[in-house]
Amino acid sequence: MALRAVATCSLFRPPSPPLLPSALRLFSSPFRCSCSLRHGAKTYHRSFHSLFDSVMEELRAARRSRHKRVSAAGSSTGLLNDELVEDRLVNRSLQKGLLLEFKKDSDRVLLAVAQRPDGKKNWMVSDQNGVTSSIKLQQVTYIVPGIDNFDQADITDFALKAQDNMDPSLLEYAWVELLEKNKSVTVEELAEIIFGSTEPLDSYSAHLLLSKDEVYFTVLETKGSRSIYGPRPSRQVEELIHRKLAKEAAEKEFLEFIELLASVKSMSLQDKPPKSSWTNDEKNWRRIESLVAYAIDSCKSDEQRKTAGMILKELGLAKTSSSAVKLLIDIGYFPVHINLDLLRSGIPTDHSEEIISAAQCLLLDTSDPDKIDRKNLTDLKVYAIDVDEADELDDALSATKLLDGRIQVWIHVADPTRYVQPGSIVDREAMRRGTSVFLPTATYSMFPENLAMGGMSLRQGELCNAVTVSVVLHNDGSIAEYSVFNSVIKPTYMLTYESASELLHLNLQEEGELRVLSEAANLRSNWRRQQGAIETSTLDTRIKVFNPEDPEPSLKLYVENQADPAMRLVFEMMILCGEAIAMFGSQNDIPLPYRGQPQSDINVSEFSHLPEGPVRSFALVKVMRAAEIDFRKPARHGVLGIPGYVQFTSPIRRYLDLLAHYQFCSGYLPLSRWWPTVGRSSYAVLVLRHYCAVATLLSVGLGVKAFLRGELPPFTAGKLEGIAAVINENVRTVRKLCNSSLRYWILEYLRRQPKEKPYRALVLRFLKDRIAALLLVEVGFQASAWVSIGSQIGDEVLVKVEEAHPRDDILFLKEVVKE
Repeated sequence: MALRAVATCSLFRPPSPPLLPSALRLFSSPFRCSCSLRHGAKTYHRSFHSLFDSVMEELRAARRSRHKRVSAAGSSTGLLNDELVEDRLVNRSLQKGLLLEFKKDSDRVLLAVAQRPDGKKNWMVSDQNGVTSSIKLQQVTYIVPGIDNFDQADITDFALKAQDNMDPSLLEYAWVELLEKNKSVTVEELAEIIFGSTEPLDSYSAHLLLSKDEVYFTVLETKGSRSIYGPRPSRQVEELIHRKLAKEAAEKEFLEFIELLASVKSMSLQDKPPKSSWTNDEKNWRRIESLVAYAIDSCKSDEQRKTAGMILKELGLAKTSSSAVKLLIDIGYFPVHINLDLLRSGIPTDHSEEIISAAQCLLLDTSDPDKIDRKNLTDLKVYAIDVDEADELDDALSATKLLDGRIQVWIHVADPTRYVQPGSIVDREAMRRGTSVFLPTATYSMFPENLAMGGMSLRQGELCNAVTVSVVLHNDGSIAEYSVFNSVIKPTYMLTYESASELLHLNLQEEGELRVLSEAANLRSNWRRQQGAIETSTLDTRIKVFNPEDPEPSLKLYVENQADPAMRLVFEMMILCGEAIAMFGSQNDIPLPYRGQPQSDINVSEFSHLPEGPVRSFALVKVMRAAEIDFRKPARHGVLGIPGYVQFTSPIRRYLDLLAHYQFCSGYLPLSRWWPTVGRSSYAVLVLRHYCAVATLLSVGLGVKAFLRGELPPFTAGKLEGIAAVINENVRTVRKLCNSSLRYWILEYLRRQPKEKPYRALVLRFLKDRIAALLLVEVGFQASAWVSIGSQIGDEVLVKVEEAHPRDDILFLKEVVKE
């Protein structure tokens, strides 16, 4: 007997031919707590629980019996053959006043009343939101039967009643009987089965149940807005139920994660969980990883992108990378000043345990194969001059006046090849990195710290291995004599540029060697100008961030003038070293990374109207050509005004410098090149007598001293070129990262300054109309701003910071007009 649900009880209607199991026919709505059953004059009161148990037991028994008898019940052919399909799919034509459901868009369906035709194919309808629109007939998903003139004002109430009348469990009971009988069903037939009626409300409720069902029924045939549904096979239903339950469990777990994020967002900073705690749960960790990938635009799969988008949507945030960044900051996973460019670059910030262990083994090996050949220069006064926070000290200077009045200079460079040989695990890691990374927040060394800041570095008051370039200058500043050799030195002073400049200014008698170095630098500078060197000194800005994980870390800004005496001294000595190495390499036909920069097309006199210093340097740099590298022979470096140049003074920080050291100081001689140096018989004897040693040679090559010991350099010009191509790509990435990081922290520095603070700014050039490129003198930072009429290139104006937003890379300056 069919059952109709009304309020909190059920009323019997005259039954259609029964299709449900006997217990279900007595009580087909088990979701009610209690019901009154009236049949004639008798009234029965039954407990919900006992009746529900009996229903479920009968259902289970029916399923067990059916599972044994039916192997492939419910095929579309069998279900449809019992009646004529055309008779059951008679589609009602659209008329004014009919209540219909239509598809508004991919996510919404609405109820509406048909008003009038709109052309040949469309109809005007008024929906439940009071909106009248034109729809295509293909958008109609269901026409509610039994209604001829529905009032639009009743749509909302009708929709609510239909929702209240829905119970998804009713579909299961109908599915049990229909699968047993191998029957298909229309919407109205299902309404008769589960509600005992085909009234409009019941039919529409049945339609809603079927349209939202993903488990029990499938569409067998469709014509217009009418469909025939068939029960799915038992095994398929069981699988779909399993998937549904798994999906619901996953959705529940996901919502719990969303609630966790919302809760953590609302916590104070000190109460937020540590970053490491997010890794405790694997699923949550994968979601955090998806957010991180979304934040830096590096999603590895569509699944990551989809997961991050779902998280942002559930939290009511825009699906943008900036929203993901803010969320990760709000939950404490990212610090406020997270370096997104560092994450995007993929630059390694740590060395593996394997590399650190290998480096430690190198440090424990105290043998020095060049000990006998090293010149003892410990009697020289040695100055190491660098920035105050430098950890990797790889060059130092000495000088003296010879009896004939000429100056002899020694440029001492750290000797990393004392520890590292080409092809070793530590060398390969250094090659992969290409350079050390110096950021305002941290330094990421090319070599492990125990090597870079320990054994390899030049340390004050300690005996240090070095490669020394000795140069004697003519009185005009040109090179008279030069030599390159292994040495041992004992650095006397570790000076900052500021302290070195102060010593030069004091002109102390006991620091005569420093004065000689300054004199040599002046000679070199004058000589290079005579050779066509172009002066490009400007302001150099550094910023040090202390405790970068804090929301408001401490900042220290350094603005250094490259024309400063100590900076000029070091700059000239590094160029001198590079020129001597290029001459040495050219004379001895050594493949090296020779750096050149042709500038024959620059007429410096055309810039003479600009004031010397940053303004003129800025204009010159804009027209300079990029440097080029030749690995076979030196090329003139027009900007420096020297015939050749090789970067040699930073082998701990730059891999190209290390390559030059390898060519001079350490050879990796492959057996393909070593084989011709011994006869076949000699090699055979070597194999027989020293099998293990030969096995090692076969796998790693021969680590030997190269040119300084009369051996062949380890790399050909072609090999150097191939290595340099990879390294230079990494170096460009690092340079870009360093520039963006410096800019971020300068903007953060400006953001913190008082709003009305004025800054002196030099006009470098005009970009458009009165918008000028400026150099903020106190900050050493280039920006742009509108300047008043009358300002010229080279003029100084005053500006103030209107807005500074580091994360968005925004800086607005406004000129302070003098009254």
